[in-house]
Amino acid sequence: MGRVDRAFLCSVSVPAAAVVSPSMGRPSVDLDIAGLRAIAASDRPLEPRECADRARLAAGLIKPGRLDRSGPGEAVLLWHDEHSEAWLNLWWQPRDTGYHDHTGSGVGVHVIEGRAWNEALTIGEPPEAREYGPGDSFWFPGQGIHRMDHQAGAVTIHVYSPPIQAIGHYDLCDGQLRRTQIPADQPSPPSDALYEALHQPGRPDRASRGLAASLRCRGGYDKAHAS
Repeated sequence: MGRVDRAFLCSVSVPAAAVVSPSMGRPSVDLDIAGLRAIAASDRPLEPRECADRARLAAGLIKPGRLDRSGPGEAVLLWHDEHSEAWLNLWWQPRDTGYHDHTGSGVGVHVIEGRAWNEALTIGEPPEAREYGPGDSFWFPGQGIHRMDHQAGAVTIHVYSPPIQAIGHYDLCDGQLRRTQIPADQPSPPSDALYEALHQPGRPDRASRGLAASLRCRGGYDKAHAS
């Protein structure tokens, strides 16, 4: 095993959820492969808004009533080609992605069931976690850094373009910001120290109250592949 970055040791506080894809095991979801390929078809990389549109279209091929809801959840690869990839995220327990980037890949997200919160990393302004429910879609630029909270039972589709090469995870270690690169097909952990530094007690921001606050206090599980 190679050297483990100290920042990663400082930030990881929960075990990683399993990520399931056709190359790593049999998906627990019946997929309309032909339909998904038709949605994915493109002769160029997609803009983030187009990723959100394709996530919404792909959601129409998913039958929530037939999903296996045992275990903490999983991420199922729907497609991966030259220009984009898509994941169906099934989180049966609350899931906090921590602050992360997609190494230049834009993302579009569509919520099928449950609720999810997206918070861009901001400096000098109060953090704001925007809430999305069933039928909502949003997108995030490839140059951005964000985190997502997922309500227990959240079902979302994430489309990335170009396909993610790696994930950059952010947290504080000894008061210094650290970026740790992790494989694209592995879930990013919560960013405990960075979250606490940005969400000071008593600050009136949406991410620090209600369900989002309870998710943080419980350490995230209790993996937006992320988003």
